[in-house]
Amino acid sequence: MAANLNQIAAHHLDFMAISPHSPSTSQTQCKPRLAIALGDPAGIGPEVVLKTLADPTIPDCCEITIVGNRDLLWQAYRDLQLQIQLSAQPPQSTLVQLAHPDSLSILDVELPLSVREQIRLGVGNAASGAASFCFLETAIAQTLRGNFAGIVTAPIAKSAWKAAGHLYPGQTELLAERAGRERFGMLFVAHSPHTDWTLRALLATTHIPLRQVPDTLTPALMTQKLELLIQALQQDFGLRHPRIAIAGLNPHSGEQGQLGQEEQTWLIPWLEEMAAQFPQVHLRGPVPPDTLWVRPAQAWYGHSSSSSADANLGEDAYLALYHDQGLIPVKLMAFDRAVNTTIGLPFIRTSPDHGTAFDIAGQGIAQADSFKAAIQVAIEIGQKRQAAVAI
Repeated sequence: MAANLNQIAAHHLDFMAISPHSPSTSQTQCKPRLAIALGDPAGIGPEVVLKTLADPTIPDCCEITIVGNRDLLWQAYRDLQLQIQLSAQPPQSTLVQLAHPDSLSILDVELPLSVREQIRLGVGNAASGAASFCFLETAIAQTLRGNFAGIVTAPIAKSAWKAAGHLYPGQTELLAERAGRERFGMLFVAHSPHTDWTLRALLATTHIPLRQVPDTLTPALMTQKLELLIQALQQDFGLRHPRIAIAGLNPHSGEQGQLGQEEQTWLIPWLEEMAAQFPQVHLRGPVPPDTLWVRPAQAWYGHSSSSSADANLGEDAYLALYHDQGLIPVKLMAFDRAVNTTIGLPFIRTSPDHGTAFDIAGQGIAQADSFKAAIQVAIEIGQKRQAAVAI
């Protein structure tokens, strides 16, 4: 099945089957052009995409093309319309809004009827995994050809990819492989609804067992991640002299070697070397992991009478050493707002920080806040990059 769908995807890489109209050159120059990879069609991806694109302000900021299967998107629209109407209370003006598929630009990735018939809402399987893989491959190929400035990816199920024969840890690794990049990172971005502050957290290691973290962390890996982070802060967020806090590995950052040796043997010397190498960057650390997130929490929630003063408490970015050290606090503060940004790619990539949510797929209750935030972050990065080119 996977091989068959890959052949179909390859057929679509040679043209842009976009409707209703392609944007003019002048429009493309002033607005970032983004592809939305539809994700696993058995999950909430189609729903959050349709809800997000119902926002009439989005076309003012960017040009968007959905990369997916038109028939599946239409089916999702019809099912959601019915579900929303059945569950709504009068007045009807309170109905959740969905973008009409006829109003959207769609790169239609055809799927065999035999595959579409195996896709069931709420059930990730080989068919839905093969379809989502095909959508993303098509979006990547078109982006590398210059047709898009970046990709916003709806969620996929890693188990469904595996069932379809695609053995990748996730979308990030496929994006990096196709782009030919070995150096990349997962940067989580969220704008606080309470203050003017923006949370940014990069993970030094990602989806590996906790017992492997100390052996995986090395000065070379940390240098790679820090260089990527500095480049992203300067290029994508316009921060020429960023402030970055770096976590310790052990409780109390090792307590002078009493609770672990990593800080003393290499992390502190490495930080001193980096401070000399990047004098334009303010580095703080290694910060004990149990206190690292106090200042960002204050900056996020704004506990004083002046929210802008609280926002100044936080650094521009945080470098966490392993998955849960970074993502537990990020999700506590910004569960429905955090955006996963892949740094190190030759194009923009953002995604919502949530999964396929098979358990609520098709019920019309999925929240689109994170997906909308992913588009907004992609727009901001695109505008920053265009401005840098224009200078």
